[in-house]
Amino acid sequence: MNKESGFVWKLGMFVIFGILLFVFTIYFAGKQKNLFGGTFNLHVQFKNVSGLKIGNNVRFAGIKIGSVDNITLITDTLVLVDMKIEDEIHPFIKTDANAMISSDGLMGDKVLTIYPGNNSKNTISADGLITSRNVFEFEELMKSIKISVDNARIITNQLAQFTYKINNGKGTLSQLITDEEFYRSMKSTLTNLEFSSVEFVKFTHKLNDSKGALYKLIRDEKLGNKIDSTITNLQTGTKGLSDNMEAAKSNIFLRGFFNNKKKVADKKKKEELKHKTDSLLAP
Repeated sequence: MNKESGFVWKLGMFVIFGILLFVFTIYFAGKQKNLFGGTFNLHVQFKNVSGLKIGNNVRFAGIKIGSVDNITLITDTLVLVDMKIEDEIHPFIKTDANAMISSDGLMGDKVLTIYPGNNSKNTISADGLITSRNVFEFEELMKSIKISVDNARIITNQLAQFTYKINNGKGTLSQLITDEEFYRSMKSTLTNLEFSSVEFVKFTHKLNDSKGALYKLIRDEKLGNKIDSTITNLQTGTKGLSDNMEAAKSNIFLRGFFNNKKKVADKKKKEELKHKTDSLLAP
């Protein structure tokens, strides 16, 4: 009798524990699916959901506010994601909110994150469609890292070749570093440049010396006026000489001389023209 009552007591405890475990499981699963609270639906479209699954969490400002309810392939480049969101969060999601798929940690499950908008003050309606952000792909990150590593490898190889050429006397830079004769030539060139710069400094110093003729030519206003006056006089004298020559042509004593000179010039021109004509007509 005692053995039978002990067995019944153990069976009752086992049943009670099973019922409690079942209730806890139902409660936990229902809470994950928002079965025990008011919810509303939101939708978002992506070109690539990057492994997002039904039941994955939906977050807003870092807080879990719902879960992914359904994923539907609309076209070969467009996927529709349905979300169940808690009613108490509804007033905070505006019409310009947007969503992006990310990872819960570096290698964790996918999470759909809703980001608040900046401008709109209107609350999005139930069954509304929000815009999506580009999905961050871990594979794209690895490709970018691989490209950076490949570039670093190329730069390292080129640097090794560069240092090898320098150490083995190849190239102008190597000669500049290791070739003594080339170094002396460069040193001589630099010395000549230095000497030229010193001489140029002396020249400019003399140029700025008020006692020099070139300084007076450039800076002395009186000397400049004298030079202008001299040039004007030369121009006037040249014009006067030209006028005298024209007057001499009309002089009764010199008229014959100028006429004979003109006739000789005209005869010479006619002979040159005849010679050119004969050359053109010759077979």
